[in-house]
This record gives sequence, structure tokens and C-alpha cells, in this order.
Amino acid sequence: MEISYATSSNLDIAEGDSVNGVTRQVRVAPLDHPTPSSPGLPPPSPLLAQWRAKLRGMSARDWMELLLPCTRWIRTYQWTEYLQVDIMAGITVGVMLVPQAMSYAKLAGLHPIYGLYSGFIPIFVYGIFGSSRQLAIGPVTLVSLLVSNVLSSIVSPKEELYTELAILLAFMVGALECTMGLLRLGWLLRFISHSVISGFITSSAIIIALSQAKYFLGYNIERSSQIVPLAKSIIAGVGNFSWPPFLMGSIILAIILLMKHLGSSKKNLRFLRASGPLTAVILGTAFVKIFHPPSITVVGEIPQGLPKFHIPREFDHAESLISTAVLITGVAILESVGIAKALAAKNGYELDSNQELFGLGMANICGSFFSAYPATGSFSRSAVNHESGAKTGLSGIITGITMGCALYFLTPLFQDIPQCALAAIVISVGISLVDYEEALFLWRVEKKDFLLWTITCVMTLFLGIEIGVLVGVSSSLAFVIHESANPHIAVLGRLPGTTVYRTIEQYPEAYVYIGIVVVRIDAPLYFANISYIKDRLRQYELIVSGSAWNGSSDEKIYFVIIEMAHALKDLHQEYKSREIQIAISNPNRKVLQTLSRAGLLELIGKRWYFVSVHDAVRACLQEMPNLPGSSPRFGDQSPQRPTRGFSQRQWRHRTGDESNPSQEPLLLQKEV
Repeated sequence: MEISYATSSNLDIAEGDSVNGVTRQVRVAPLDHPTPSSPGLPPPSPLLAQWRAKLRGMSARDWMELLLPCTRWIRTYQWTEYLQVDIMAGITVGVMLVPQAMSYAKLAGLHPIYGLYSGFIPIFVYGIFGSSRQLAIGPVTLVSLLVSNVLSSIVSPKEELYTELAILLAFMVGALECTMGLLRLGWLLRFISHSVISGFITSSAIIIALSQAKYFLGYNIERSSQIVPLAKSIIAGVGNFSWPPFLMGSIILAIILLMKHLGSSKKNLRFLRASGPLTAVILGTAFVKIFHPPSITVVGEIPQGLPKFHIPREFDHAESLISTAVLITGVAILESVGIAKALAAKNGYELDSNQELFGLGMANICGSFFSAYPATGSFSRSAVNHESGAKTGLSGIITGITMGCALYFLTPLFQDIPQCALAAIVISVGISLVDYEEALFLWRVEKKDFLLWTITCVMTLFLGIEIGVLVGVSSSLAFVIHESANPHIAVLGRLPGTTVYRTIEQYPEAYVYIGIVVVRIDAPLYFANISYIKDRLRQYELIVSGSAWNGSSDEKIYFVIIEMAHALKDLHQEYKSREIQIAISNPNRKVLQTLSRAGLLELIGKRWYFVSVHDAVRACLQEMPNLPGSSPRFGDQSPQRPTRGFSQRQWRHRTGDESNPSQEPLLLQKEV
């Protein structure tokens, strides 16, 4: 089958070839080299100077949008089109948040009222300083589990100090998030693999579900973030099993899951997805009020009214909470920024990750002054907010107003809510977080990422959340370091009929030239990988000088063309000792400036820098006949035995295909 290429440029190839008996001279385009006084390449300005110049050029409106991102959507708000959908979306999420907030507070070991507080003030603050228009923040399952796991090891949940530490934790998390946002450190999270996040969330969801089993079983179990102690505690207390809470909790859980399934699968029943938690609370409360079952525990009295101003205390315990605050910050950011970016892309606006960090931080700091524990963006509520048609941050403000109404008017109705109903809400969320589909996908697509997923999941289940996250993140960074220290090096060949050079592994029909190696290093060169790169390039020389391929040992490398460069001094000196010339093709402006300052332009030679790989190859072909000991043969012209370049032979040998490829006639000496 004939292969055609869309980038054919035969006119360029014809330069230097013999056409109608007339040989034209090769024209090589050298690269314009920078000099310290070159006006075309000014030295890069310091980062601080760039910031100052940017700040000076900002208008009053730019300053307003920077300090108060809410002004972006307020300024362009379309009242007739957005108001109704924002109000409906805000009320829908608020109705969903009320029972969830109480459930998550119980999961965190706190009184349900603190869940309602965490879903009140932070929402308003985020609406002012946050940049996402659909993100719904408040208490979430993972953060609640982390709070419970750490604080219960310090003090009993029954003591007042437990609540004070949870509030202090919100302040510390907010301070960390604000600091990261101001210092623009959001890029650090890119080093955490998605498979690590998925594995952590999956194992945490299992632990969350097991931790709520006590409200279903009717007896207390050990509070732990490890699966073995939880399982042992559940088995040990099986003699105290009670049927009524188990039966009620199972029925309510089934109703929630059924409503969620119907709401997700049928568009006309989408409202059921958000109504599940509220339905569970209403049904459970109605049953308790009618039948008064003694074996089913209820929430109890909940204070009525809005939260009062409360300065966080117990700062003498801050040192013991630092590691937890860092962990919660990481989890909160990954959960919030991930869903916020996805929603921003779907709704056609840009999201600043660093501004998002600052908005979350301000929400937690201000929330801590009103008795809130750490809050962040929720996957489920944000999805419901988006599906309900929310257009701007006004939907979040409406959610906050809904929470305020619940706190001010409805708390007396909450005292008869069954504990098993709140547990069913948490378990339903936990079930939705088990990401087995991601594991199956990774197994099919990328075994390395599947290994990361498995390591994180297993370690989190058996050794606890903190160790699981530490091992997962460390493994992710180890893979990054390994890939960086062992970069992929591609040997390039010219595609037939073009001046385009591509890897011969992907395009085995590409042509290579004897005595010339064109390589592309798919990573920056630096101290950690320069040794590996030199070893790989040395292997190519050994392959060429050996006789295993064609029975001859007279083939030698004279030129190495590198399609990028960052640190070449050691490589150049090693090649110079073996009479091999380096040629650089297509370096970017920053690389050129670095090489110029390091003196490598003169060391390698300015004439060995080229605009394209093709220019470099032609220059090497021109130089080849003048090299001492080199043969004028650029290709075996015998039709009985076409010559292969070493790269093609290596590729054919590796794939098991030793048949002679159809080669383009290489340029003869007289043609260059």
C-alpha cells in the first residue's frame, strides 16, 4: 500500500539534486545566533519586574475583578435569562445540602449543627472571592473523615476541645489555601497522578461506608481509618445486632440509590437526584414521630438560629494539626479545582486555579470565625447545581440563603431525624465514590497507572489515610522522576517525498543517512538524565561499528543532529574526543540564550545550529566527503544489495522484520 503525506515539499528536496542533468547547489538556512548585544533577543526581564509592569498596566476594572471575582459575572448578568434558573438551582442544592451537612458533621464526630454552620457562611464568602460559577462548597465526606480520624486520636469527640480543634483546623486549612493562591503554587498539584487520586477516593469511600455501619447495626464500633480494625470491631459486636435500625437504614438507602439512578438515567426525572437525601430525612422523621421506636436513635435537639462570631482558640494544638491541615488542603484542592475546571470548560469561561485557591481559603478562614469546620467543593452538589441550570455565582448565594432559613426556622423539626437515615445518606455518597471503572480502564490502557491506583488504594485501606496518601503521592513523584531521568529518545528519519523527520519506530519507511544520526530527546536535558542520554547515544555508535547487521564494520557515525538542547557541554566534549560533530536543530529562543551565556555557541560552532532538521542533514552531507577516513559512499548503489542505515536495521531487528526495505536513493557525492 502506498503511503502519502500531507506535508510534501518536493521543491525543497530538489535543491541540490540533479534535475535534467543540472546540479543545483544546496542552500542551507543557518540559524540567527543571539549575541549579548543582539537587539532581536533582549535578555529576559526578572519575574518581579514582569509583575510590576503587569500591575501598572491594570485598570480599575481589572483590579476589581482581581480582588472580587464576583464582579465578573455581576457586571454581565442577564437578569431575564439567568435569574430564574439561578434561583431554582440554588434552592435545589440547598435542599440537598441540609441533610447532607448534618450527615457529614456526624461522620466528622461533630454535632449536626456544625455541618449546617459549615454550609452557611463559607458559601457567601466563596461567592465573593471564588472564581467558579457552578461549584457548590460546604462539608464533604472525605474531609469529614479526615477530621474525625485525626481529632479522635487527640481527644474524645464528646469533649468540647474536639469541636474547638475542628474549628481551628478550618482556620489553618484556609490559611494554607490562601497562601498557595497568593504565591501561585497551584501548579504543584500537577505532580499528583489522577490514578493516585482515584485510588485514594475509592479506598476512603469504603472506609466511610464501614464507619457508618454502627448506625445500621445498632451498636458502637471502633473509630478508625483502617479496614482491619473496623472489620474486627464489627464482627466482635455482632451479638448486639439490632434489626429495627438495620431494616430502616437499608430501606432508606435503597430509596436514595433508586432515586439517584432514576435522576441520572432519565432527563424528565432529573429532580429526583437532588431529592434523595431530603426524602430520606422526611420518611425517617415521619416514621419516628408516628411509631416512636425505642431502638432507633435520633439526632436530638439542634440549636436554633444563625451562628455567632467565634474566634478560633486552642492554638497551642496547632503544631499537632499541621500535617492534617496540609493533607486536608491537598484533598480539598484536588476535589474542588478539578470539578471547578470541568464545569468552567462546559460553561464556556476561564478559571484561574490560583484565584480558586484564594477563594476557598477565604471561605474557610471566615467560616472558622462562625464555628465552621473545613469546607470545600462537592462533586455531587456541584453536578446537581450544573444540571439544574446554574449560570452564575448567584446560585451559591441562594443556597446560602436556603441554609440560613433552615438554621433560623427549621431546626426544631430536625431533632427527630433517625441516625440511620443520616448514615444512609453518607453511605450512598460513599458508594458513588467507589471508582472501580477507573481501575478497569487503567488496566486496559496503562498498567503503570493501574499499579499506582492499586498501591494507593491498598495502602489507604490497610495502613490508614495519611500513610496511603503519602505512599501514593511518593509513588507518583517517583514515576515522574524516573520518566524525567530516563527520557524517550527517538531516532528520526525523513518521510518519503517530504522534508519532515519523524521517529523510525512509528514510521519504519522513513529514510536515514549513513554516518548521520538524527535524534529527538523528548525531555529537557539536565544533570539527572544527561548520563542516561549519553549511554543511549553511545549504544547507537556500538551498533553501527559492530558487524552483526551487515557483516561489515566500516560504517561510522560522523554527525549527531539533536532536535533540542539544554545542557550539552559534557556531551560535546565526549563526542569531540571521538571525532563526532554535534549539530543542533530548531532550538527555541530560551535555549539559544542559555547556550549563548554558557559559551556553547562558540564551543560547538555557530555554523552547526540550524532552523530545521533537513537543513542540518544537508549540511552534514555536504561536509561528509571532506572528513578524514570517511568514505564517499552515502548509499550502496548496487541494486542487488540496498544498504540500510543503522537505525533502520535496529528497528527491523527489534520488530523481527529482516526484509530489505525499499529505500530512497541517498544523495550522491556529486549532488552535494
